[in-house]
Amino acid sequence: MTFSLVARCEMTGMFGVAISSSSPAVAARCSYARAGVGAVASQNVTDPTLGPLALDLMEGGLSASEAVSEVKRRGAFIEYRQVLAVDRSGMTAIHSGPNSLGIWTQAEGPNVASGGNLLANDSVPQAIVDGFVLAKGHLGDRLIAAMRAGLAAGGEAGPVHSAGMKLVDKVAWPVADLRCDWTEDCPIEAVATAWDIYKPQLDAYVQRALDPRAAPSYGVPGDE
Repeated sequence: MTFSLVARCEMTGMFGVAISSSSPAVAARCSYARAGVGAVASQNVTDPTLGPLALDLMEGGLSASEAVSEVKRRGAFIEYRQVLAVDRSGMTAIHSGPNSLGIWTQAEGPNVASGGNLLANDSVPQAIVDGFVLAKGHLGDRLIAAMRAGLAAGGEAGPVHSAGMKLVDKVAWPVADLRCDWTEDCPIEAVATAWDIYKPQLDAYVQRALDPRAAPSYGVPGDE
């Protein structure tokens, strides 16, 4: 019911996850990222404990491959799960259990891994990886480009209704966490629109958190 990617920006070390599904609020259950550590998507018949577990393991020094292997060892009903991870070195790993739904497959590239289930065809994850690798600019722009490429390649077997994108950088919180939890229109385009609005303000929101005295004006009524 889902297609996604996890990725690392080789220039900045920023991590990101982008995901879309026919199910509601997919990003709330399936997207995980931690600054300086990595990014994880835990999907298919979702176990939300697996994303934090994989990040804890990578923070403790395991590679993405070692962390996913340990997740497979510890996870319950792991044959139903898909788990994608990228680590601080840009290495990736994917587990797709044999009970993943419908057409399911996966693909990996430099600093990026993609997987999906109940797909329209088995070319979707590779199209996502290719879209990410070919895209330029900010990591958020590249994640959006990759998801659009996956949708253009067929996406899910049915219509998607929710999507999300999470970015982490040098601070302890996500610097962007944009979601469309349900729409009858395209949720990927809804997230893309939110990103277009949020991207120019991202650094200002970080600065306001770190030191509001040095922050730009808030741009709201009554602000001087």
